[in-house]
Amino acid sequence: MMRSLLSIIVAAGLLTACGQQSAQPDSAGAEQTSDASEAGGAVAGGFDVASVPESTATLPPFPFFNALDGLESVYSEAQRNRSFDAEYYVAGTTFVAVEGRVYRDMFQLEAARPYTALEFQRNYEQAITALGGVKVAGPLNTSAFTSNLEGRPAPGAECWQHECTSSFYLIRQGGKEYWIHVGTGAIPLHGYVTVAERQAMAQSYSFLTADALMAAIDANGRVPVYIEFDVDRATLRPDARPAVDEIIKLMRDNPNLRLSIEGHTDNTGTPERNRTLSLERAASVQAALVAAGINANRLRTAGFGSDRPLANGATDADRARNRRVELVRL
Repeated sequence: MMRSLLSIIVAAGLLTACGQQSAQPDSAGAEQTSDASEAGGAVAGGFDVASVPESTATLPPFPFFNALDGLESVYSEAQRNRSFDAEYYVAGTTFVAVEGRVYRDMFQLEAARPYTALEFQRNYEQAITALGGVKVAGPLNTSAFTSNLEGRPAPGAECWQHECTSSFYLIRQGGKEYWIHVGTGAIPLHGYVTVAERQAMAQSYSFLTADALMAAIDANGRVPVYIEFDVDRATLRPDARPAVDEIIKLMRDNPNLRLSIEGHTDNTGTPERNRTLSLERAASVQAALVAAGINANRLRTAGFGSDRPLANGATDADRARNRRVELVRL
């Protein structure tokens, strides 16, 4: 059987260690954990990513790791890879939300070639360390952090949905961040891996000009506008400015136009939180218009959460289509 990339990295590290004193790898491992703890311990409401040194290793293609020898993924290819999603990690004692490209995998460890929880975790830890990664938290039980979600969208990783023993790592290189979560849980014994590359979403929908917005409203009475917000946040991002400016121009060019600004989300998270979030996002757009001099009496807001999807699928593209603000003529 062809050995996996992860197994090759680990084997290379072990062969190198054989020529050293037996206590040296344990010492190096302890030092790595200490460094990570110091980075996490300096956190006060946030994690200083710059505290993790940049890797000088040659990184394999994302997501870096193949399955360990003898293990097969429980997930399909579509389930494993997301071009854009959000996942949660822990750094020190801080919950860290990461948006970007996300890879998730799960393995049945009591397979033809069984692995203990320690063996599974140690294989990944050695491979991540070989790639210049730093452990930033763990091992810890994820159940202690689940309450930190506080109504935010539930992460896709299984370890957040069930009780797991997990460790968290960060690789930095060339200004990029790669967050890695390795966990194990029973029953039966499974191993879990998530890898996220932090990056902005490639916008799928271009914003409409004021004239195009008006034409759509005249034709349909409403028009969707795709304004991106950070995960579980309602603050307008700088890249939302061009779309908002066109709505301002629309209102200025059509002084008799009155609009309901209606927020919509995808179906990630609880229905109650999604309705609240969608209303907050609509209110953020309204506030930007009022700040630009548009009379507040011409505007109303509403939030429908995920109750009125435009697409019923579960793909990234479907979810992106459903995350929108609609302008509806009053």
